[in-house]
Amino acid sequence: MCVIPQVSMRILIQRVRQASVTVDGECKAQIGAGLLVFVGIEAEDATPDIDYLTSKLIHLRIFDDTQGVMNLSVTDVDGELLIVSQFTLCAVTAKGNRPSYIRAAKPEQSRPLYDMFCLRASEKLGKTVQTGIFGADMDIALINNGPVTLWLDSKSKTC
Repeated sequence: MCVIPQVSMRILIQRVRQASVTVDGECKAQIGAGLLVFVGIEAEDATPDIDYLTSKLIHLRIFDDTQGVMNLSVTDVDGELLIVSQFTLCAVTAKGNRPSYIRAAKPEQSRPLYDMFCLRASEKLGKTVQTGIFGADMDIALINNGPVTLWLDSKSKTC
């Protein structure tokens, strides 16, 4: 019997020099230096998951200070955010070779939570964030800086 581990809202963060979202050949959003954030929302996710992850996102010290040490947050460097919904982050891959998305929230639940995530991130950042197009087939272009790529989930608060 396969046991699916308890995981909740997930974000994949990439420190970038620039990033953009293109849909049907048209650039819909772009940022300069900052963070590209992919958000995966599961069926049991709620406001506390959003509050935890947006706070962690804004305060993560993953930008270099003058000594080259990752000691500054996105707000410290006046960076930008590009937030993209990505249900595939909720994939269960324990059995077989075809990922299962059974844990991903349905669009009618995930869309309001994604919108709330973007709003809370914008409020905490103190400026407008750029976003992908929810549910669209998007092309994401980025120049990863570092590279620095981090994975966070809202149930790993004590690890």
